[in-house]
Amino acid sequence: MSINNLPDDAISINNLSKKFKNPDGKGFFYALDNVSLSIPRGSIFGLLGPNGAGKSTFINILAGLTIKTSGEAVVWGNNIDQHPKASRSSLGVVPQELTIDPFFTPKESLEQQAGLYGVRPKDRNIDYILRMLDLEDKAEAYSRTLSGGMRRRLLVAKAMVHRPPILILDEPTAGVDIELRVQLWEYVRKLNENGTTIILTTHYLEEAEELCDKVAILDKGKIVKSASKQDLLEDAESKTISVKVKETPDLNHPILLELGANINDKNELTVNFNPKIINSREVLSKIEEAGVMPFDFDVTGASLETVFLSITQKK
Repeated sequence: MSINNLPDDAISINNLSKKFKNPDGKGFFYALDNVSLSIPRGSIFGLLGPNGAGKSTFINILAGLTIKTSGEAVVWGNNIDQHPKASRSSLGVVPQELTIDPFFTPKESLEQQAGLYGVRPKDRNIDYILRMLDLEDKAEAYSRTLSGGMRRRLLVAKAMVHRPPILILDEPTAGVDIELRVQLWEYVRKLNENGTTIILTTHYLEEAEELCDKVAILDKGKIVKSASKQDLLEDAESKTISVKVKETPDLNHPILLELGANINDKNELTVNFNPKIINSREVLSKIEEAGVMPFDFDVTGASLETVFLSITQKK
């Protein structure tokens, strides 16, 4: 596919549904319920949601592991029903579980994976992938000797061996420490800079806030919000004003009680407020009306975590 023919959307979903029988055998429930979603080419797209929201079902349908009940899914310009092989070949999926063959070296694992996808030996870029993911010096070591972080990177390498334009990372940093998580973030950015569209599911909301430029929130099988990360944060119903004061104020003052004011660990007066109801200037005026004399203040927006909680708790 030439650069001029690349699709605008890496993935396009229209009214996608999947229903399963209830565990008791009576009736059905929808794991996905008329989901419509567009994932732009070249983006790092966060698919967020609590356990049971439908994220795994969504991924499994795209990967050809689960048959949808209804709707349409197009992956890299290929309808998954009309062109299943082409659509699956456009995806690389990194599972949450660390599934590796302990008796294969990373290089052998990638050679095997390339063969499964029909990549001819002369077209394989295994050495490049190992080098990009900092596994070059472990290429000939048994996979069982690799650290947890190296095993996670090996899974990314296996998913990339057939050069898919789309990479799905399912909880890529689950169970890893903060230092390793930051390292994996760097690899994800590197892949994206090289043109790969990244789809990230994660429970670590700071991870999505750090990496993603677009986010969809899935809850109970439905998309409850889909927007750019910036729009989500700007549309948040929570901001915080932190006021520096010379003397600790009386939090029992009626105005401060009404505002829900608190003192933080920096001995600053803080007030959470809804910017759709009251602006920061009005909040500051009320604080001054309560007899508090600020000499500096700062206003911060909501984090993706607070946005996520406010949206899912409304459901």
